[in-house]
Amino acid sequence: MTTLEPPTTAARPARASAPSGPSRGRWALRDRPGVVWLGLAVLVALAHPFVPAASWLLVHLVLLGALTHSAMVWSTHFSQALLKTPASLDERSRQNARIGLLVAGQAAVLVGVPTSLWPLTAMGALAVSAALAWHATALWRRLRHALPGRFRVTVRYYLAAAAWVPVGAALGAWLARGLDDTTHGRVLVAHSMVMVLGWVGLTVTGTLVTLWPTMLRTRIDERAERLARQALPVLVGAVCVIGTGAALGSRPATLAGLAGYAAGLAWWGRALLAPARQAPPRFFATWSVTAALAWGAVALGLVGWRVATAGSWPEVADGYGVVAAVIAAGFAAQLLAGALSHLVPTVLGGGPSVVRAGSAELNRGAVWRVTVVNLGLAVCLLPVPSAVRVAASTLVLVALAAFIPLLLRAVRAAVTARRALVATVAEHPVRPERVGPEPPVWSPAQLVAGVGSVALAVTLGVAFDPAAAGLDAGRSGSVAASGLTGAGTVVPTGETTRVRVEARDMSFSPSSVTVPAGNRLVIELVNVDEGSPHDLSFGGDLRTPRIMPGRTATLDAGVVGASAQGWCTIVGHRRMGMVLDVVVEGGPSAPADVVGAGSAAGARAGGAAAAERSEEAGIRLGQEPDAAFRAVDAALPPLDDRRVREVTLTVEEVELEVSPGVRQRRWTFDGGVPGPTLHGRVGDTFVVTLVNRGSMGHSVDFHAGERAPDEVMRTIAPGGSLTYRFTAERAGVWMYHCSTMPMSAHIAAGMHGAVVIEPDGLPEADRSYVLVQSEVHVDGDGTGRTAEVDADSAAADTPDAVVFNGVANQYDARPLAAGVGERVRLWVLAAGPNRGTAFHVVGGQFDTVWREGTYLLREGRGPLDTGAASGGSQVLDLAPAQGGFVELSMPEAGHYPFVTHAMADAERGAHGILDVTG
Repeated sequence: MTTLEPPTTAARPARASAPSGPSRGRWALRDRPGVVWLGLAVLVALAHPFVPAASWLLVHLVLLGALTHSAMVWSTHFSQALLKTPASLDERSRQNARIGLLVAGQAAVLVGVPTSLWPLTAMGALAVSAALAWHATALWRRLRHALPGRFRVTVRYYLAAAAWVPVGAALGAWLARGLDDTTHGRVLVAHSMVMVLGWVGLTVTGTLVTLWPTMLRTRIDERAERLARQALPVLVGAVCVIGTGAALGSRPATLAGLAGYAAGLAWWGRALLAPARQAPPRFFATWSVTAALAWGAVALGLVGWRVATAGSWPEVADGYGVVAAVIAAGFAAQLLAGALSHLVPTVLGGGPSVVRAGSAELNRGAVWRVTVVNLGLAVCLLPVPSAVRVAASTLVLVALAAFIPLLLRAVRAAVTARRALVATVAEHPVRPERVGPEPPVWSPAQLVAGVGSVALAVTLGVAFDPAAAGLDAGRSGSVAASGLTGAGTVVPTGETTRVRVEARDMSFSPSSVTVPAGNRLVIELVNVDEGSPHDLSFGGDLRTPRIMPGRTATLDAGVVGASAQGWCTIVGHRRMGMVLDVVVEGGPSAPADVVGAGSAAGARAGGAAAAERSEEAGIRLGQEPDAAFRAVDAALPPLDDRRVREVTLTVEEVELEVSPGVRQRRWTFDGGVPGPTLHGRVGDTFVVTLVNRGSMGHSVDFHAGERAPDEVMRTIAPGGSLTYRFTAERAGVWMYHCSTMPMSAHIAAGMHGAVVIEPDGLPEADRSYVLVQSEVHVDGDGTGRTAEVDADSAAADTPDAVVFNGVANQYDARPLAAGVGERVRLWVLAAGPNRGTAFHVVGGQFDTVWREGTYLLREGRGPLDTGAASGGSQVLDLAPAQGGFVELSMPEAGHYPFVTHAMADAERGAHGILDVTG
């Protein structure tokens, strides 16, 4: 922090000077944790698919970890520089103990929340609160012992900021405990705003009053102290209103508090404008801080917008990750990088040449880094396809992460320059140090390179998934074609009929348009469906690209001469009635097989065609897998002690085998069929984040929870996400699945999985396997082009294969293991979409049968049996979507087939082997 001398006259404003005081020297506990937290954030970002609660962890590594540590360390330093109090008031040993307590608390929270260890989380929150309370006490002692001086208000900002930490920490610990959706939404807003606006916001505003002009190397606005003093009660009061209003569920109060905070910032911010006019930002540090403040304003606006427009508090929380991303990447990361880029070289000291050497390293690639971070983040916030967002966010991460090695290089360069300066002074003790003008940092070439890098990332994302970007085989949004001319010749009228057609809720509106024969037809297709992309095709090249929600495409059908019917080509949408009839007045009628394709008669015809295809063509089953084939792991995931289970399910469309040698483009949760098995106990809360990286709309329905479907089961568009919270109140083998229509196609395509909620007192088994039975409907034979699900076949219930865990006969090739005398528990779910199961183990008998939440047989006894345990069972019968488990022990070694005893389905691939060894 700077040492500010009072002006010599009232008319002369103070000039910000370079920080003075003793050299900071090396101080590991003070200097290194912030860099470590940032480094861990980078690692989590790179490995996020494999890290539990990765999004939460990433945000909190930056905010709770790096930013909180830096705020405490630097506010101590700035207070000492401003107040000039004796070092004995807060000796290094006490500061070390305080920082150690903070780091321990941060680590406990960052481990406790992802692992659902609430006691650890609570202890961490308490430790963080204690460390910041201790910090505030030390600042208060400095303030009391200091002589009167300017900008004491900065320390008062620090005290007010620290006072909010126990409140925010308590709210955060309450969130981690697991709350119902409404309370969760309210507490989430209260916690985030108290910590960001109270703790971080007040610390930043108090510091920038003097630090900002110092970074710009110009004078402080003579009004700065007065404006800061006037804004402080407004900002503190606004945080009180926001936190109280959100916690109590009052959205008007929350909005009023946000407006009050914005007004306080606007009043305070006037002190920053005059220095910026005198000396506009010229280096990375000031550019980065400027961008951070802009994103902070955006985040404040986003919170206000969500609170104002959402229908409920759960809706406010739904998608709050966008706000968190703006705060963490746009505001916090850039603020840290900018502030430290100025402070570290300056406070290391050693003279102008030493400071210049460190700053030069931190200014490397400054224009490129600032451009990439801010332009790339803006792209990520737009409704772009998932592949584009991944490419852009990766580039942003690279630009942000570059600060860490540059910071280390800066410290090394400063040390080297200091040694060189000492050696020079030793040789020429009377020669003054001369430093020329600082070289410019601005680089038009870097600006072009930054824009080009982001453009390249967007292009690569579009190329990876052109359909999700609204492109199809290189076609643009305006499509010209030869027209619907019919069988005969039509005389052009020279007139154009233009119509607007909206795609919504599996229909076109209007569903029919009338055109005079000979007119040119131009259709403007507008996708007003919030959950899914759509397109419009009349066959061949006469089609629009696939357009995302909120977008428009124009189809120029040319001169029309015959009635015809168009449809949406996304799998299943045509069958659901998404057709558009073009009726031409004065022209010949369309062929019956075209006009009726979307009707009920068309659907029945499609079903008949599917049945004929299944019988005559179908797929080839029973092929031997190659040596590289790996069966889906059927083992039940182990059960841990967490009571809040955070899960991310990512929708992905991937090519998978449905039988050895037969492939299909499957729609999946997390890239596999079935989706991950979720395992828990009665009373556990599941917090599921659904991320749609597919090319169409998808959703999820958890039978294990009791929730109104309206919001949590809604269809989300590609690139979108939602949070689905439920508490498992009853035991069962529950199904989860995509509930987007046509549901038969989405489930058959692979979008299903199991949630195993164990009944109380369930003893441990030697082996526990999960077998999800489902049907496969292949468009084609699965050996040529890789097609998606045959929706007509799924609707007609004519499967090509019936499978356990997504692949026909896979456990014949790779049997499940068991030992003689071991108790084997087989959890079974009939996922359908149309067929149940009669699960049977050949050569074995079940002594325990549990179905749909109750025991039918338990170790040989029925529910009412009181005699000897002599009962047994041969089949677990389950209707579609039902689940249960059976237990048995094999008396001798051998191969025990397990099947559905609906033999036609067993012969279609619902077959496997238990390999029992002695």
